[in-house]
Amino acid sequence: MKSLWNDTQAEECKDDELALRIYTSRLLGRDASLVLHGGGNTSVKARVPDIFGQPQEILYVKASGWDLETIKAAGFSACRMDHLLKLAKLDRLSDLEMARELRACMTDPGAATPSVEAILHALLPHKFVDHTHADAFISLCNTPAGAERVRDAYGERVVVVPYVMPGFLLARKVAELFPRHATPGTIGMVLMNHGLFSFGATARESYDRMIELVTLAEDYLKRNKAWGASSAAARTQEQAKRIEIATLRRDVSREAGGPMILSVHDDADALGFARRDDVATISRQGPATPDHVIRTKRVPLLGRDVGAFAAAYEAYFKEHAPRSPQKLTMLDPAPRVILDPELGLCTVGRTAKDARVAEDIYRHTIQIITRAVALGGWRALPAADLFDMEYWDLEQAKLRKAGKPPIFAGEVALVTGAASGIGKACVESLAARGTAVVALDVNPAVSSIFRNDDVLGVACDVTDEPAVSRAIDQGVRAFGGIDIAVLNAGIFPPSCKLADMTWELWHRVMRVNLDSNVMLMRELHPLLKLAPRGGRVAVIGSKNVPAPGPGAAAYSASKAAVNQLARVAALEWGADNIRINTLHPNAVFDTGLWTEEVLRKRADSYGMTIEQYKKNNVLRTEVTSHDVAELAAELCGPLFAKTTGAQIPVDGGNERVI
Repeated sequence: MKSLWNDTQAEECKDDELALRIYTSRLLGRDASLVLHGGGNTSVKARVPDIFGQPQEILYVKASGWDLETIKAAGFSACRMDHLLKLAKLDRLSDLEMARELRACMTDPGAATPSVEAILHALLPHKFVDHTHADAFISLCNTPAGAERVRDAYGERVVVVPYVMPGFLLARKVAELFPRHATPGTIGMVLMNHGLFSFGATARESYDRMIELVTLAEDYLKRNKAWGASSAAARTQEQAKRIEIATLRRDVSREAGGPMILSVHDDADALGFARRDDVATISRQGPATPDHVIRTKRVPLLGRDVGAFAAAYEAYFKEHAPRSPQKLTMLDPAPRVILDPELGLCTVGRTAKDARVAEDIYRHTIQIITRAVALGGWRALPAADLFDMEYWDLEQAKLRKAGKPPIFAGEVALVTGAASGIGKACVESLAARGTAVVALDVNPAVSSIFRNDDVLGVACDVTDEPAVSRAIDQGVRAFGGIDIAVLNAGIFPPSCKLADMTWELWHRVMRVNLDSNVMLMRELHPLLKLAPRGGRVAVIGSKNVPAPGPGAAAYSASKAAVNQLARVAALEWGADNIRINTLHPNAVFDTGLWTEEVLRKRADSYGMTIEQYKKNNVLRTEVTSHDVAELAAELCGPLFAKTTGAQIPVDGGNERVI
């Protein structure tokens, strides 16, 4: 384990203890083999004057929901030490009572909620305390002889505490065992099946001790030939078919009670683990640490029989729920991790981010399990302990506080012409509603312009059928299917009278505006049929369909043909629960087509100012790309759930259309 400490960077913190705490916390957070996605914890004790100028002992502890890699001062809750130490002496304290008391002891009631381990951190008699879930340590302790191996690796450097669920009971156990077993040589503490603690008088000492303890675990694994263990396999020659993936996602969504994102990973490591002869045994004992069960569930689904998994999960739930009958309403039997010999590793989430987090966690779990097996066997916590963690009152309270997810959470949209104008606005409107978006555009910049991890930008010429097929496959593998399509890509050629029309111009416009949409609709139809809430298509048409203008023969004809295509598809696809509606925008000037020079010339030709020209409609209002995009997104939502085959103008009112 390599130390990331940098004297120059640390010097910038000078003598500010909280700044040093932030610095070393970020060092820990930068290493995914130590902490993942909000895991781990750090704290520092300090003497701070209160509002009356009287010194008070304060514990700055990482707040719930913050990530060590990016933590700031606001990510540390300031708690009064005297209150925390009094809480530690109570005989009983429920989780919800503890959460209330932790907030009561904060110096700033409006700050973020302290970690549930705040009392534990207060009890440890050291200024700086670090807590990680280091992969090497978890591989070491989650074996049949885990406690013995931990003692072999660490000797008297650590105090070993058997597994207790995080919270008040764990703090009481530490209060009982730590003073009894700590020695002058103690530099850390082990919570079996959970995590590793280090501490020190300075931020650097605590950090260096964590690196030392993790290095000792790594060295132990290497000495026992368990460090380089691998499950890698050769990649399949043929990637999984998009319909197989979309069907699996539909089945998972059905059990989850709503749309889910499903991401497919068939790299060598994922396939190798999924194809192990012993995968049914080693993968079904439980997660690497109880913290992971909330993101990945207790065990993965092996294969694709989602119904059987859900039934088994429900039986497991009912076996343990009698102790907490109010939790019966919380049942969600859908898997979050799927291992399949053809697909590899599939991860599931309410959002693309959730699926990505599950992937990160399970990739580390694969490595941890593989090393533990090489060391002598893998053994996770008993099912009852995992159930308690998964349906922990404090975690369920977080979910209730979070409220309902965005309206399109778990759904996937494909948008063409997505790098600018109406297409870009459609991506943003859909993403704002919780949709994962596959954004296609001939402009390569589409892969980088969206600062949203749930948008997959793919450079693609929509007239290139193989390229479109590859892009759809890429989107399905990233998110699991396609629920919504916004057909927006198109070109508006320079004005050309019909008598002057060339075949080259005519065919170029038809290829982009018409033929590409025929091909896209044909390719997307099987996926839209599998959409958990039914497929939806929004076609971006044009005012030129009901009211064509001179010099736009190719453009008007292509848009009219697409309009008819949408009407026919609405008739044919209604039985497949796919609805298709068309928007006819006009005079949308915030697109790449309308430069300031073009606008000025057009306005001059009408004897208007640019502002007057932009509002040259019945309502005297300006129509923007955002206006069109918002209506396109709403067309795909519940308000229009019983509408198909509609044509809606978005033009501020046009006399020729009206």
